[in-house]
Amino acid sequence: MSAPTTTPTAPATRRSPDRRAPADRPRTGSLGSRWTSRGAVHGVLLLAALYSVLPLVWLVTSATKSVGDFSSTSAFELADFNLWGNLSDLFAREDGVFLYWIRNSLLYAGVGAVLGALICTACGYAVAKLSFPGRRALFAVTLAGVLVPPTALALPLYLLASNLHLVNTFWAVFLPLLSNPFGVYLARTFADAAVPDEVLEAARLDGAGELRIFLTIALPMMAPGFVTILLFQFVSIWNNFFLPLVMLTDPELFPMTLGIYQWNTRAPQFPDYNPLVITGSLLAVVPLITAFVVLQRQWRSGLSAGSVK
Repeated sequence: MSAPTTTPTAPATRRSPDRRAPADRPRTGSLGSRWTSRGAVHGVLLLAALYSVLPLVWLVTSATKSVGDFSSTSAFELADFNLWGNLSDLFAREDGVFLYWIRNSLLYAGVGAVLGALICTACGYAVAKLSFPGRRALFAVTLAGVLVPPTALALPLYLLASNLHLVNTFWAVFLPLLSNPFGVYLARTFADAAVPDEVLEAARLDGAGELRIFLTIALPMMAPGFVTILLFQFVSIWNNFFLPLVMLTDPELFPMTLGIYQWNTRAPQFPDYNPLVITGSLLAVVPLITAFVVLQRQWRSGLSAGSVK
């Protein structure tokens, strides 16, 4: 008896997966999300730019108005150009006290920023590259000082200045501005990133002292960090208001921020102070813009170096 013959059945066909290259596949969803996220980022950046620029535009337009135009026109509306008249009144008011305020602000912020940045850079370099007892504890205290708001130190500084008979003097405001814990922290970061230990050891083998090593080797290497700290110091001191308010009573020692504030308190009773306050505020912004424009390249490279570390 013969065995039954069976015919082989063809194997079931399977659909081959889509083996197209990733570039050939449609990416409509990812493309849409990418454009959506880009548009959202651009919108946020536009709002931030308007938030920053519109007050400056209002300041410029308002500084060109007279007393009558200031109260009768809208915020961004242009009127008769009276900027030169406002500047003349500004420098002539109260026997030219505004010139004293400009001088004081330049001394507080200019000299204070340079000396303060140099002190912070030296302290940060010492903490980063020199070995001495209590180095870590000192840096921990410095980090804790970053968390303390400057207004909380105003009263202790006033009591200290009172004991030293420095209240209502230039030094009562100038000396506390020379130290900045945040500047020391930045300087330590820059020193770790920019100053190789091998270079310092070679300089010590050649007989160089620590001060000479810092001034001739470490400080040039830390130049971008020094400029960054300098700008932070300059902006902080230039905008400083509370410490001069506590320490000073003589108008000839006021910085621009405190002097303009004093005039602004009189503006509700004496409207002729309004153009002076606006014009003085416009002049107070000019040094900040100039400093950032002149030192922009070094400041940006310093920030990138610190962020990489």
